[in-house]
Amino acid sequence: MEARRRMRDYVGGLLGTVGRKNGWQLAEYVGHGTPDGLQHLLSHSRWGADYLRDDLQTYAADQLGTQDAVLIINDTGFIKKGTPSADVQRQ
Repeated sequence: MEARRRMRDYVGGLLGTVGRKNGWQLAEYVGHGTPDGLQHLLSHSRWGADYLRDDLQTYAADQLGTQDAVLIINDTGFIKKGTPSADVQRQ
């Protein structure tokens, strides 16, 4: 399913080592030629919170690979640089 692949690519980009998490950088990081697919996912897809949670949980469990693995969530926020960008300051 194309939407599922795009979602996994998007989450992979967000969790990756990309310095600035905008459409172009995320798309390039995950191997897309343009950000169109990821932008379509975010602006036109229907979201089911329960389905998304379950799918993400399955994906994370598959990636960790063992029963005794531990997942640590880390705050990845960074201080906003400059004044022209909207919605990029720490939340």
